[in-house]
Amino acid sequence: MFYLKFSLCNLFFYLFFFFSMIFFFFSVLFLFFELTYFIEWNIISINSMDIVMVFLFDWMSFIFMSFVMLISSLVIFYSKEYMSSEKFLSRFILLVVLFVFSMMFLIISPNLISILLGWDGLGLVSYCLVIYFQNVKSYNAGMLTALSNRIGDVALLLAIAWMLNYGSWNYIFYLDIMKLDFEMKFILYMVVLAAMTKSAQIPFSSWLPSAMAAPTPVSALVHSSTLVTAGVYLLIRFNVLLMSNEFVFSFLLLIGGLTMFMAGFCANFEFDLKKIIALSTLSQLGLMMSILSMGFPKLAFFHLLTHALFKALLFMCAGVIIHNMKNSQDIRDMGLLVKTMPLSISCLNLANLALCGMPFLAGFYSKDLILELVMISNVNFFSFVLYFISTGLTVCYSFRLVYYSLMGDFNLMTMNGLNDEGFVMMKSMLGLMFMAVIGGSLLNWLMFSSFYCVCLPFYLKNFILFVCGLGGFMGLFLNYYSFFFINKSYMYMLLSNFSSFMWFMPLLSTISIVFYPLNYGKFMVKTFDFGWLEFFGSQNLKNFFMKNMTIYMQFLQNNNLKIFMLMIVFWLIFLVMFLI
Repeated sequence: MFYLKFSLCNLFFYLFFFFSMIFFFFSVLFLFFELTYFIEWNIISINSMDIVMVFLFDWMSFIFMSFVMLISSLVIFYSKEYMSSEKFLSRFILLVVLFVFSMMFLIISPNLISILLGWDGLGLVSYCLVIYFQNVKSYNAGMLTALSNRIGDVALLLAIAWMLNYGSWNYIFYLDIMKLDFEMKFILYMVVLAAMTKSAQIPFSSWLPSAMAAPTPVSALVHSSTLVTAGVYLLIRFNVLLMSNEFVFSFLLLIGGLTMFMAGFCANFEFDLKKIIALSTLSQLGLMMSILSMGFPKLAFFHLLTHALFKALLFMCAGVIIHNMKNSQDIRDMGLLVKTMPLSISCLNLANLALCGMPFLAGFYSKDLILELVMISNVNFFSFVLYFISTGLTVCYSFRLVYYSLMGDFNLMTMNGLNDEGFVMMKSMLGLMFMAVIGGSLLNWLMFSSFYCVCLPFYLKNFILFVCGLGGFMGLFLNYYSFFFINKSYMYMLLSNFSSFMWFMPLLSTISIVFYPLNYGKFMVKTFDFGWLEFFGSQNLKNFFMKNMTIYMQFLQNNNLKIFMLMIVFWLIFLVMFLI
């Protein structure tokens, strides 16, 4: 069994890594020659009914599959050590593989039916992975995740039903030609709703931090390149339709900006390490959605890929820290970890700097370009302010994490065995660290045929740097002096409670939705099941059958000979009267 577990890990690691390299080669080839292959595979043909499977291969699907495979291979390799004490590791690995295959299916599908198969595959397997540790918290988180995503699944089913108006579910044929039809507008609304639930935009944001109940390798995969990016990827494919509807892209711009701001604000008051990183994912998803709604799908896709690299690295580093700190996830227990775990903390802080947009790391090439394009685009003042405040908040909570990992005292235990000796985990992290450094520039050279040069005045060009610097200063300053005055203030406590509940969204998504139906159900049970139905139903039936009928049957049984003789007499009288 032990050998089987590790052979499965090694098998899928090498297999996924090999396919990642192949897909990357094909993406470069397709990008260079501007190729797109649309393949129809006729699975079965019975009389006049054909079952056809459709695949779309272009540079975008190939490069996305390459990144998913690369991150999955490193996550599986990482799991070999992180989950080594797990009795059923082979089951865990197979669940992760199913998760990756569902994502692959979604990426290469230009057909809403096959997209739904991948979409629901992601939802089902994510539920199995979130409840993997089998405790009450995991079950609640899994149910919240599954039911939140069911809203999007229903929206996708409605879009499939409306697609019947066109005679085919291959949406790619109709996006440009039929974009002004009422049916296509309805399909767009449903697809946007599905994307909002899967990518956890407001008001469906509460499931994303709850999904942290899953094992850390799963979090690294979910938050980087699979589950949460599915909604953004679907909208990138539907971008032509999105840009034809002014109301939808204005709405999406607002929702993306608010999600970005809410996640950044809440992360500054959070103390759970994994939840902080989850909220940073939520913030970046809001950024992708908002830049997509402004008409830059290629840039949204660029940020999606660069974000996948450093976000997977962040979760892997968090996993190593949690592993060493005996499963403690509270950042207040950390302190001066750089002395005991220098390599892990270096990787963590490098990924943090990439998230902030530090020049020449992966995040810089996409984030800096996005913010400069926001400056020259025709966006309203409110959206502009949301973009830059959210950027400052991102740097603020990143430097807050740097403060807790580099400074202060270690608060967990005096005798500890903190070390960097998880060699298998370290190899995975170093592989991703390499990509987090060079990935942005590599993708920038590949994806954009001409160099993006945004000409801005000197003060605007440096405005992004100023906002990032101010955010970093606030993150360090507030945490350094928090013990002296901020923690004692009533306003801080109020803000902390408000933000730790994510603007009360988990309460709105759970208790507020189920209270009235459950209360009405209680009233109905009390009134009907325990009331009138009890009187006219079971109680009276029991009295009638068990009491009255029993007495009558007892009377018949006690007098059966008399009754038998009496029946013979009646029968003879009947014969005499009517037959003779």
